[in-house]
Amino acid sequence: MAKAINYTPELTAQIVDQYQGGISVEDIAASIEKSVRSVRSKLVREGVYVAQPKATARKSDEPTKKELLNDLEAVYPFDVNGLQGATKDAIKDLLTHFAKA
Repeated sequence: MAKAINYTPELTAQIVDQYQGGISVEDIAASIEKSVRSVRSKLVREGVYVAQPKATARKSDEPTKKELLNDLEAVYPFDVNGLQGATKDAIKDLLTHFAKA
């Protein structure tokens, strides 16, 4: 039994051209009545898909927990490894306390 062809060479060329022309994967998928995942996978196999960078939830102006722990270690020199499970607010409170001392 012959395997059904999902993407003909013509359809493949069409979606590659559309993608390289700036049309979103979502719009391409809707126009050819295929899932976004299917179209993205085909574009990956064709070597043309470029993944979008993932947005980070980190606020750039807020220090990370690791940075806060490093600051705490600098203010009051003791091993902070046991504080890795503490919340950022708790670490900030400790920094405030030791900065006053």
